[in-house]
Formats: sequence, C-alpha cells, structure tokens
Amino acid sequence: MDRVFQALADGSRREIVERLVRGPASVSELARPLDMSLPAVMQHLQVLEACGLVRSEKTGRVRTCHIEPGVLRTAEEWIVGRRTVWEQRLDRLDAHLTDRPDHGSTP
Repeated sequence: MDRVFQALADGSRREIVERLVRGPASVSELARPLDMSLPAVMQHLQVLEACGLVRSEKTGRVRTCHIEPGVLRTAEEWIVGRRTVWEQRLDRLDAHLTDRPDHGSTP
C-alpha cells in the first residue's frame, strides 16, 4: 500500500491513472496530454506497474496500459476506513461539546 500512495503522490502519475480509469490506452495516448518526453512517461508507467496499479501488454509495436481496479479499490477502502474513523471521532467530540454546560453565558 505504501508504494501505491508513493506512486499517486506525483501529479503526472495521478493524471495517467485518471485516464486509465476510463479505459485502456497506448503509451503514446497517455503521453499526448502530458508535457514530458515519451521516456519520462515510460518511467512514470514503470512506477505505476511496480506498485501494481497499472499493467501493460505489448502487441506488435504498441504497448497498451490498463488500470488494475483491485489495487485501486484497496487504496480507496483504506482511505474510506480512515475517513470513517475520523468522522466517528468528530461526532463524539461534537456530542461531548454539545452536552457541556455553557460556562461563558450570564444568567
């Protein structure tokens, strides 16, 4: 999971992931909107493949990339779990503060 979040820490890699969520794409399609060289895009894809977020296959001269939804889902579930814990803590804090008598008001 650490490698997934490290990979997603980079904006270009997040952009690649966002594109691949819509469906498979060739490396050149992924590179087109990015302001970087094709070798730089390949390096980003290697990071995404190393953490399991992306897989690629080569057919002839075209390398096509696909998102790995299970890995993305695992990261999402972790985030949702943390959010749930914090929401519960904030709800308890709110209940505690709401139940306290107001010490600052005058009768």
